[in-house]
Amino acid sequence: MLRADVIILGGGLIGLTLAVALGRHGLSAIVVDPADPETIAAPAFDGRATAVASASYRMLETIGVAERLEGGGCPIRAIRVSDGLAPGGILFDAADEDDPLGIMFENRRLRAALREAAAAADGVTLLMPARAAEVVRDSAGVRVALDDGRLLAAPLLVGAEGRNSPTREAAGITVARWRYDHAAIVTTVSHERHHGNVAYEIFYPSGPFAILPMLPGTRSAIVWSVPAGDAAAVMDLPDRAMAAEVEKRMGGFLGAVGTEGPRWSYKLGFHHAATMTAERLALAGDAAHGIHPIAGQGLNLGFRDAAALTQVLVEGARLGLDLGDAQLLGRYQRWRSLDTLSVAAATDGLTRIYGVPGRAASAVRRFGMGLVQRIGPLKAQLMAEARGESGELPLLLRGLAI
Repeated sequence: MLRADVIILGGGLIGLTLAVALGRHGLSAIVVDPADPETIAAPAFDGRATAVASASYRMLETIGVAERLEGGGCPIRAIRVSDGLAPGGILFDAADEDDPLGIMFENRRLRAALREAAAAADGVTLLMPARAAEVVRDSAGVRVALDDGRLLAAPLLVGAEGRNSPTREAAGITVARWRYDHAAIVTTVSHERHHGNVAYEIFYPSGPFAILPMLPGTRSAIVWSVPAGDAAAVMDLPDRAMAAEVEKRMGGFLGAVGTEGPRWSYKLGFHHAATMTAERLALAGDAAHGIHPIAGQGLNLGFRDAAALTQVLVEGARLGLDLGDAQLLGRYQRWRSLDTLSVAAATDGLTRIYGVPGRAASAVRRFGMGLVQRIGPLKAQLMAEARGESGELPLLLRGLAI
């Protein structure tokens, strides 16, 4: 029987981050994931790119992952938000001496760096591919039987398998969920002019359109939210037609556009677990919450889960506590529940507000954005949210070891 301090079901970005962070602080973790590492490393597996907030990146630096990402990310120095192509809007920009607002990475690069770090970390065991056939959680601990017959044991189980977490379902944790009548079309384009390390969020009544700077300076990732009924047609557009549609929505400010690589389509939805914990169980990342990509905060919420859970467990271990202790898990629940709920509610509200058609609604939105631009403290608070620096920050997100 393999024993560890924590068994993590799910070897995605959040599961691996948690394992590396725990290993760096002397706790052992077993990561179980059914996916073949060779498959998920392939460029065609996941075409998404993610803005890693500056606080999240500090954690990656502290746990030794950032060195494996060196030179592979594009800093975001400013974010422009507008209602369509109308003048005005909000400009969030970082001072020259400040950290960037975030750093853009391709998800496959993040995944590769985390897997390398996990494979090299003391106390981390990767069982990939492997699948949990039976899980028992009780007062004595956690026991997991894999489908190949191997047995695992630990005081705590972490469910990090993503939106359709079987661990969450098996625990009977209720989930508030709904689907948006939209799909996200994700692709990469080249453009004539340098993006200047600026990200753009352009809100159209049909859905938000994000332009995210990538390396080198004439490439950007596109996240285009389209009505669900139009997704198949957009996916089938010839490359020249796709480039023309993207260029039109950009307003031409980056010059002529060309397509680069394949496209992906993702259905958009919202879900939020009623609780992030149960007996000897903690949920993290998309297993606990899933939000609209409108503000690019989904992965960063998961990073905050990993940072908080690591701190709770490391401090509990130093006190000699059982890592599955209900009081420890209660601390994690209290720490993360308000933040995840408030971000989820804010992104859902933005999605609905910016989806209201008509000139009057557009005028109201532009008025609101003008107020944000002029009211310094409010704008600063929103910038702190974008950086992942609001609320009670775990030590790792401040760049400090626990």
